[in-house]
Amino acid sequence: MWKKMNGRLVAVTDDSRVKFRTNISKSLLNELQKVADEYDTRINYLLETGLQNILEQGVITFNKEARPKDRVQYKTTYDQELLEEVKKFAKNNQLFINDVIEYSTNFIDVDMAKKEGYKHRVE
Repeated sequence: MWKKMNGRLVAVTDDSRVKFRTNISKSLLNELQKVADEYDTRINYLLETGLQNILEQGVITFNKEARPKDRVQYKTTYDQELLEEVKKFAKNNQLFINDVIEYSTNFIDVDMAKKEGYKHRVE
């Protein structure tokens, strides 16, 4: 993001976001990329909306036997507070974080997702 300082724009790191690496289904990532392209957003912004919706519901029904077999490593950034809540939620439900992330794709709200240029905003 950019901040105005002394009449100039200065690039600064958004401290509210943290890097996170997990394993997610490759086919699911491909589908999410198509949606992201269509709605001018990014995969992680889509995932964040799904995760927020899951946390609001407070309930997850996940079949551990149906885990995808095509998982690949996926590195991105998430809102730090949201990620901490997801970690607690996963632990309380005896699931892995990647299970919660994959499940959350069923609850994505593209209208709530941040746009592609969000990280280039001026504050």
